[in-house]
Amino acid sequence: MSFPLGASSALALVAGLMIIQPLAPSAARASALDNEHEEVLTTVATFKTKDPGVKKFFDDAVGYAVLPSVGKGAVGIGGAYGEGELIVNGKAIGKISMTQLTVGLQFGGQAYSEIIFFEKKTTLDGFKHGDFAFAAQVSAVALTSGASANSPYRDGVAVFTVAKGGLMYEASVGGQKFTFKPY
Repeated sequence: MSFPLGASSALALVAGLMIIQPLAPSAARASALDNEHEEVLTTVATFKTKDPGVKKFFDDAVGYAVLPSVGKGAVGIGGAYGEGELIVNGKAIGKISMTQLTVGLQFGGQAYSEIIFFEKKTTLDGFKHGDFAFAAQVSAVALTSGASANSPYRDGVAVFTVAKGGLMYEASVGGQKFTFKPY
């Protein structure tokens, strides 16, 4: 078998391709992370515009989880899923995902954004270690102008949502389960 470039050139080309090939998925992954982070930043800006009073939560929280888009649907049995980032000290430290399963009298579909503010480090640490799920009675505050003014932390968290579209009347976050993967 002969190589038109010569054996040493062919080996150098193969070695070069072996080095470059693994970089392509990493570059694509980095681009996807950049796009996801841009969605998180856009969501934060939307929340601050919708209700400037929410700024106090961004300033005072030890961290916050941002889910730019959660899809939710139900016909008797419902489910929801969303992905986002965990922000601590203004820096994205990992990817989060949320799943929810509900049973009851429900029908429709909805898309919304959600931000969970953590009041204390112990609550944030529980979230990072997978020891965090919302109980059935927890509900979110649908963010409108001035809605954050009287919104306290409950059990170390404050949850706000902004509807993106759909027809499903509910602000419940009960039964949400989260996973965290550090960057």
